[in-house]
Parts: sequence; structure tokens; C-alpha cells
Amino acid sequence: MFRKVLITGGAGFIGSNLANKLAGKGYSVTILDNLNPQVHGGDPANTSSLFRSLSQDISFIHGDVTDRGTLTKAIEGQNIIVHLAAETGTGQSMYEIERYSKVNIGGTALLLDILTNNKNSVEKIIVASSRAIYGEGKYLSEEFGEVYPEHRKEEHLSKGDFEIRYPGCIMPLKVLPTDEDSKIHPSSIYGITKQTQEQLVMTVSKAIGIAGIAFRYQNVYGPGQSLLNPYTGILSIFSNRIIQKKEINIFEDGKESRDFVYIDDVVDATILGIENNQVNNEIFNIGSGLAISVNDVVRKLISNYNIDVKVNISGNYRLGDIRHNFADIKKANELIGFRPNFDFEKGVFYFSEWVKNQPTLPDYYDNSLIEMKKKGLLK
Repeated sequence: MFRKVLITGGAGFIGSNLANKLAGKGYSVTILDNLNPQVHGGDPANTSSLFRSLSQDISFIHGDVTDRGTLTKAIEGQNIIVHLAAETGTGQSMYEIERYSKVNIGGTALLLDILTNNKNSVEKIIVASSRAIYGEGKYLSEEFGEVYPEHRKEEHLSKGDFEIRYPGCIMPLKVLPTDEDSKIHPSSIYGITKQTQEQLVMTVSKAIGIAGIAFRYQNVYGPGQSLLNPYTGILSIFSNRIIQKKEINIFEDGKESRDFVYIDDVVDATILGIENNQVNNEIFNIGSGLAISVNDVVRKLISNYNIDVKVNISGNYRLGDIRHNFADIKKANELIGFRPNFDFEKGVFYFSEWVKNQPTLPDYYDNSLIEMKKKGLLK
């Protein structure tokens, strides 16, 4: 008999793709999602390709993870919970602190409170953690070996000095992949909430006899990604700008880099965690294992769309942003057999081809920059 799976935040980018694949494999899938207009637009049936893509075989509950009654009902009869529901975006998190904490921390705490105090049939919880918990990540110093630099200081950023510093280091630092044992020191409210989500699940699940798995996802992208949300997903933000022939504003010097992992690889990794009970109570990085600079991202997108737009490397910077980060995925490879099937070249091609067939959507990016400037977070 196939298992019953509840996906919180299941109408989102990762959740909808995961739900459809699980339903195709014969799982009984239920989604709980509040259809946040920032992601899905004001009329999800017409404005959200994510919501429209959901299989008819999936049960959908329109509700919020912060509502006890709704969440209690959603949990009934479920065997596995994939907890994806969260507010996302580092920049926005720095001034919407209460909302991010209420949803990400409060929603997770409520979920675990219900599981602890109510009779249920849940056997496993998988929680979506994030690369944001690593903060500035791990670096190699010629003087000190492996080091974990603190957050960059505004006194340096304001002078256009964007690289990482470490006390006592004279020679430049070399960025290293972050493994699961790397120091946890998030630099944003979003990162703090993801760290707390992960720790809550991994601590409480073990205490109440439910298996727990945390996946620290890197920057997930691919077809279906929301083109409306101006706070997350630089590929979607830049694509929307390019399609509308608007100027691209690149923060810092464009040399900052991220690990971009294709949606299909993230879904496959998550299913490996669902189906493999030998790796219960483990934490895994899920990424491509490679770093791509923002400059390279923009060049590739402009080439794929064959639309010439002005690119402004502005020197602007956001408080809370990190300089570099990419994942060491050796543990996921060895324990659950995770191997990314999509390199950036192939993945961004499929993404760009999908974008070309989407209707032109409102671009809220400029408004988001104005908002962050008002809050003193964008310099």
C-alpha cells in the first residue's frame, strides 16, 4: 500500500513539482498551502502556473500552517510530512521579521506541538532547510587553514570592498564548499528561521519517535518558478526583466556566486529521503556542488533570450546578503545516492525555454528595491 504524504507549502515551486511526481508514483498526496499572493498572484487559478499545474489526483487544503485547526485536520491519517511551508527571501526577511518568524518558526513549532500531543500516524518528517544557515560559509586561509568568516561589515561594503575578510589574514581567502559539519552562522532573519526550523524538527522528531530528515537546499530554479515574486530567485527576476527589455541591476560587482540546483534534482533528492529509511535522522546538503557568479547568470540568460538589455553593475549591496556559497554534496551522494542530472547549462536552457512561453507578468522588482531602500537595507 502506498503511503500518504502531506506537503505543507505544497503549491509552491518545490512542493508542486514534488507533489505531482509523488502522485505519479502512486502516493496519496495532500497539499496544505495558503496561496500567498506574492508567489501565486491575486487569482491563483489564472495567475499561478504552479497552482494550475497540480494533478487532479492531489487533495488540496487552502489554509495556513499557523492555524491549529487547519493543520490538525491536514495531519490526520498522514504517514509522511514534507514541511516546505515558509516565507522565503533574505532581503525581505530583514524588515518583515515578525511575519517570517511567525510562519517559519511558529508554523513549525505548531506542527510539532500537534504531533507531540495528538494521536497520529506520522512516521517521518522531512524539513526544507537552506544554504542560508551557513552564512558566509567556509574558506581556506593560507595562514590559518579552514576558517569561518563573520558577516561582512558595512564600512567595507560601502567602499566597494565586497570580498570576505578574516582577522589576521593577509593573503586572499579561497571559498570552500560547505559540508554538513560546517559552522552554522546565518547572516539574515530568513537564515535564522531556517536554522530554527531544522533544529526544531530534528530535536522533537527524535524525542517523539518519528524519523526526521533535513535537506539544506541551495538556490533552486527551473520551469514553474514564480515570475511574480521580486524577493527570491534571481533567474526568474532577471528573466522577467529581460523579457520586458528592462535594465538589469547587478548588486556589488557581480562576482558574488551561488550554487544553482535544478528543480528535478531537488525533487529526486527529496523522494530519495522519503523512500530510504536507512538515512532517517540525517541532514543533507542538496545542490549542484558548483558555484556560478551572478555575472555569468546574466550573460547566459541574455544569450538564451537573445534580447539585448542594459546591464548595470551598480555596486549596490543588501545587508544580510552573503558573498559566496556552494555545497559539498558528498554525503548525499554516498548515503542516498543523490547525483545531480542537470548542469547549469542544461538547466537554464530548459528554464529559459519555459519562460519564453509564459504570459508577460507584472514586474515588481523596482518596487522591492524602493522598499528595501526605505528600510535602510539596500545601499
